[in-house]
Amino acid sequence: MSGSGIGVSEKVHNVFVYGSLMADDVVRVLLKRVPLSSLAFLNGFHRYSIKGRVYPAILPVENKKVSGRVLTGITEPELYILDMFEDEEYERRTVEVSLVDSSEKLLAHTYVWSNKDDPNLYGEWDFEEWKQLHLNDFVEMTKGFVEELDLPESKTRVVTYESFYQQEGDDHPAS
Repeated sequence: MSGSGIGVSEKVHNVFVYGSLMADDVVRVLLKRVPLSSLAFLNGFHRYSIKGRVYPAILPVENKKVSGRVLTGITEPELYILDMFEDEEYERRTVEVSLVDSSEKLLAHTYVWSNKDDPNLYGEWDFEEWKQLHLNDFVEMTKGFVEELDLPESKTRVVTYESFYQQEGDDHPAS
């Protein structure tokens, strides 16, 4: 390798994912690759289902924990794509997560539901159930989002999601 220095100083990030981004197929569509990842959990949060949506939300809840994965080596452009994908429904926060295999703690970005008083949050979201019921459609919706992302007047992920699921007639939230 030559000593050109290109990319050497580029900042990379850890991102804790707990919902649709735990699926390699979704991440591959968004980032054009599947980053290295480790199983991890986030203490002090709960993962909720959202009425009318197929993806989950997390909010701080004492004595709870959320299992997920930490994606490592996420570049600034990739973090931007994840920010756009999570849209205004979530806010990116830095949290401390624990790796399952080593109990090592590390800092990571994660996406926390913006509306802490949302009446549409309920129960516990189940990744395995989601994979069986929604993964294929969600990958197709994500492809539409990525195509839109490159356009000057791209739609937000929420608009892409709602128009996709309206076409499918599947799990569309009542207005």
